[in-house]
Amino acid sequence: MEFPILETSRLQLVQIGQQYAERFYEIMSREDVTEYYGMDKLINQQEAEAIIKSFQIAFDSKRGMRWGIVLKENGDFIGTIGLNNLNIRAKKSEIGYELHPDYWRQGFMKEAIKAVLQYAFENLDLVRMGAVTFPDNEASSRLLRKMGFTEEGRLRSYLYQGGQSHDALIFSLLKPEWVK
Repeated sequence: MEFPILETSRLQLVQIGQQYAERFYEIMSREDVTEYYGMDKLINQQEAEAIIKSFQIAFDSKRGMRWGIVLKENGDFIGTIGLNNLNIRAKKSEIGYELHPDYWRQGFMKEAIKAVLQYAFENLDLVRMGAVTFPDNEASSRLLRKMGFTEEGRLRSYLYQGGQSHDALIFSLLKPEWVK
């Protein structure tokens, strides 16, 4: 299967290759980006390169897809969005994303989520899309609700970051809800 390139009015969602390793590292080494990410910030660019390799492995094995979010106007790589725990046979996945803080609150992530949901529900024929957030990550929870997701509950000690366990909120959006 060829990696799908998705487009919105302002964004191109592209396959993440090593050409983006430096910029991906710049984003993922920021405390403000990884604060509610579920993993510790990156310490060096080699970690970014390894994660980019893991994106390809997940795609090749049909267990995940991760797009780089690139601004159409200037080609800037501003974050990533993807499908985690992808299970095509069970028709479900989880969406995850991060964005460089310079681009927060400008509607970019809403645009990217919409494109990925459309691809997941229409092209992959998924039925359920989940999302996991830290309870304190109000911006992400608000965005998910705005996109039609329903909060299903709290998963106790579900995420491990910063040397400790954290609770998580689980959200979901079902294909019939998306179609509306």
